[in-house]
Amino acid sequence: MPSIDSKDIKTIVVACDAGMGSSVMLAGTLRKALSGRSIEVKHTPVNSIPADADVVVCHAGLAQRAAKSVAPGTVLIPFQLFIGDPAVNKLVATIKSGGTVDA
Repeated sequence: MPSIDSKDIKTIVVACDAGMGSSVMLAGTLRKALSGRSIEVKHTPVNSIPADADVVVCHAGLAQRAAKSVAPGTVLIPFQLFIGDPAVNKLVATIKSGGTVDA
């Protein structure tokens, strides 16, 4: 299972499918929650995840497709809810506390 020390995270990608913009909103929420840190939050289609992604966040329904698009060793975090999801909250809390982010 891939993992990364939070201090080594430079890029988080919120991967989506053609949808209603909820993932764009999640990317904005992550940017705000992680402001002041040297972490870029990007929003990309699930089939075009950039190779420089350290962590990829996507809806659980897209996780299998995302797993095929991420570089080996990239942490993939699936979530269920676009707002207040425990997996996303754990990611933010772990980054803020300086822990290790696990897939």
